[in-house]
Amino acid sequence: MNNDFDVAIIGGGISGCAAFYTLSEYTDIKKIALLEKCDKLANISSSSKGNSQTIHDGSIETNYTAMKAAKVKIAADKVMHYALSKGLQNKAIFKMQKLAIGIGDIECDFMTKRHEEFKGIFDGLRFFTKDEIKKIEPKVIEGLDGSDRVENVVASGYLESWCAMNFEKLSQNFVEEAKKTNKESEVFLNFKVIKIKENASGGYTVTSKDNREINAKFVLVNAGSYSLPLAQHAGYGKDLACLPVAGSFYFVPGTLLRGKVYAVQNPKLPFAALHGDPDVAISGVTRLGPTALAMPKLERSKYLFGNMNGELLKIDFKIGALTVVLNLLKDSDIRNYVFRNMLFELPYFGKRLFIKDARKIIPSLKLEDLTYAKGFGEVRPQVIDMGAKKLELGEKKIITNKGITFNMTPSPGATSCLGNAEVDTLEIVKYLNKTFDIDRFYKDLNVVL
Repeated sequence: MNNDFDVAIIGGGISGCAAFYTLSEYTDIKKIALLEKCDKLANISSSSKGNSQTIHDGSIETNYTAMKAAKVKIAADKVMHYALSKGLQNKAIFKMQKLAIGIGDIECDFMTKRHEEFKGIFDGLRFFTKDEIKKIEPKVIEGLDGSDRVENVVASGYLESWCAMNFEKLSQNFVEEAKKTNKESEVFLNFKVIKIKENASGGYTVTSKDNREINAKFVLVNAGSYSLPLAQHAGYGKDLACLPVAGSFYFVPGTLLRGKVYAVQNPKLPFAALHGDPDVAISGVTRLGPTALAMPKLERSKYLFGNMNGELLKIDFKIGALTVVLNLLKDSDIRNYVFRNMLFELPYFGKRLFIKDARKIIPSLKLEDLTYAKGFGEVRPQVIDMGAKKLELGEKKIITNKGITFNMTPSPGATSCLGNAEVDTLEIVKYLNKTFDIDRFYKDLNVVL
């Protein structure tokens, strides 16, 4: 086996697969290796079980500012246009209704003002009154006793949108398309990276747990929660720590919601607000969640104490990291939220507590309608900047300018996969003195400059 490559991408999730496709299709780089620790691609955070299956374009995500939404929409449109151009309708990408709802006078006022600001960014974005919501999402309005809920409710969103994505299927398609174009590129499964070391040729040698080696002139690390430990092993990112937050879901019957329904984000909370998402991989169910549980793991396990990570403990048990976490917990809203989410994981008691939150979206929800989605949800690495003493929300990148880059991509990393691949491709071709046909990239993905 020839183990010399121009680029090695570590991580076969949606971000790694998008980079593999972009480099293979739009550059003159010939030898690209994609290294994945599992026995199949997109098996962890990008699996159909590991996320909410949503193209987060910013239209209904109320924690996005208008500026962030405009930026994320560009990346989201790339993913949508790619899937549609490859004929992935109802295979990987799905059309459905989506709403962000405000409940009560304060949230309704917020949603009304937000809609006016965001309708200039999102063509066709509609505003819905309580009576209109009752027609399109009746269970959002119906109370426990069958009458309408007493609070005022408004919404902003779409009756139809290509907004749901099976990122596992999309990842697989990226690789299939890349292999058609570039026959010299290879995918290595069961390749768990334990070491990245500079070699005598000026590139890097990437070593797996079973002692296989890949040499590359440039290494791109898209390994999700594992990116920071790999970076610190290589001597980078020592000023960073990681707060891994595991998200879980509950199932309810698919008849209760007709589309995606998102609640207003509490601005104090650094984690996603509860939302409902019809499952695109399992017929007849809708997911409610995610919960947010901090735990010393880099990925979930079916066992509570499974996959506990010693490396992570070494990274995080530092004064700077602990200071940030303790400061977060000083806020009563955050502290109560954290403890409630811990309780959501408990058998019997969990769903009895969770239903109180879930009834904000579906007031008539009954306990027997709620089932813990065992094995669903994954860990998202929230990066702690120990120097700045703050939690870094969103994507984080370590650029070394030495032929190796580390990406940490919590949500909306999947939505931004092609946007991130564009940024990484520009860096890689500059470093390797290669070319990137960015005009064709934009044309194919319907990007309007």
